[in-house]
Amino acid sequence: MTTPLAATSLPQAFDDDAWDDLLNYIEEHRVIPIIGPDLLRVQTDTGLRPLYVWLAEKLAARLAVDTSALPQPLSLNDVMCSYLGQRGRREEAYTRLRSIMREVQFEPPQALRQLAQITDFDLFVTTTFDPLLENALNLERFGGQPSTEVVAYAPNRVADLPVERADSRRTMVYHLLGRLSASPTYVLSDEDMLEFICALQSEHLTPEKLFHELEHNHLLLIGSDFSNWLARLFLRMAKRKRLSDPRDFTEVFADDHTSKDERLVAFLQQVSVRTRVYGGAESFVAELHARWSARQRPASAANGGSAPQRFLPPAREMPENAIFISYAREDLPAVQHLKAGMDAAGLTTWFDLDRLEGGDDYDRKIRANIARCSFFVPVISATTQRRHEAYFRREWSYAVDRSRSIAEGAVFMLPVCIDDTPEATALVPEQFKAVHMTRLAQGEATPEFLRRLRELFSGRSA
Repeated sequence: MTTPLAATSLPQAFDDDAWDDLLNYIEEHRVIPIIGPDLLRVQTDTGLRPLYVWLAEKLAARLAVDTSALPQPLSLNDVMCSYLGQRGRREEAYTRLRSIMREVQFEPPQALRQLAQITDFDLFVTTTFDPLLENALNLERFGGQPSTEVVAYAPNRVADLPVERADSRRTMVYHLLGRLSASPTYVLSDEDMLEFICALQSEHLTPEKLFHELEHNHLLLIGSDFSNWLARLFLRMAKRKRLSDPRDFTEVFADDHTSKDERLVAFLQQVSVRTRVYGGAESFVAELHARWSARQRPASAANGGSAPQRFLPPAREMPENAIFISYAREDLPAVQHLKAGMDAAGLTTWFDLDRLEGGDDYDRKIRANIARCSFFVPVISATTQRRHEAYFRREWSYAVDRSRSIAEGAVFMLPVCIDDTPEATALVPEQFKAVHMTRLAQGEATPEFLRRLRELFSGRSA
């Protein structure tokens, strides 16, 4: 039986026990953050502004909507309703909004970058249509490479999680209310919201894998702009049962308006007793980030004060000048540990995480990556000894082919052994035996190994 988060339902900070519970759940990958527009304050031509207020103003100007009689601050829904009232074409608003976003390059807000740094989060759900969340994840986790997997729902194009979450090793963003497009496939107005909510509740249009995760995990609704009844409806959809029924999972609202809605707070207190209200979205993220970061420091101290080594999945496409790691799939845990150590040392690494092991397109991709990588690190182990036929052996062959074009004495292949496999009897190409094989038990990158790699990179750039 799961222990509830020990938070009050009033907009005040959790106590230490509540934060400790939440962080434990996060580290066990049992929490899903659901991101809303309150976190999207960006630097615009008129200063730091809420993104969607700024977009509403720009869209009104593009559509020639008179805003003098509209409530302030402007909302996209008000602009859209006014435009439709003028007999405007609904489809035109979506393409105009996309054009506005294409003309600017906003830096991801600090709160999104802080969430992206919490590497125990592997699935993010967003109710926004902009790309800022995936941009933050790409910056913080993949060196700016577009490696975050992005899925977007639309009533006319149902998209679910591509695999069960437990089987996925990639960072994923799911746009629950659609993603920015020139087509009307995302929520721009309250009318759009009605269409999406109706579709999400339809038996044949529900993203089943996603809603299974929402039902069976703790939820952090950070920065949502849900109205009173939409907040109630969303919780009911996510939990798939009466909100007064007993359940093992807790939801937290952290935003700037829920706590001010006395009727909604009263409903949550009296009916949905597992739902808690924290308060401001940005302050919640800052506190969560600080506490999560503090829990990583004991591991840092054990490593002599160095940064904790946390595995981040490799980019989908190999970055330039990356070190290619070739491995047997059974050795993935050691390879993840090796990559984490090399990443922490500032080295750019890549290996194929999906291990499709088949198909001409896949083979061409791997061969091309080996042809342009900076160094090739084959991982040798008892597993590679057992497997006399496997795709990693083809990778080894491609590396040997490339080495024939490399000047004698120049280093390209750096064999690594992760266990006690004897070098003399290792089932590897003779070219591997001609160079020094480094032993890194269970993928633990030693300071000497990392120093040598840095020196090799320095020699190339000299």
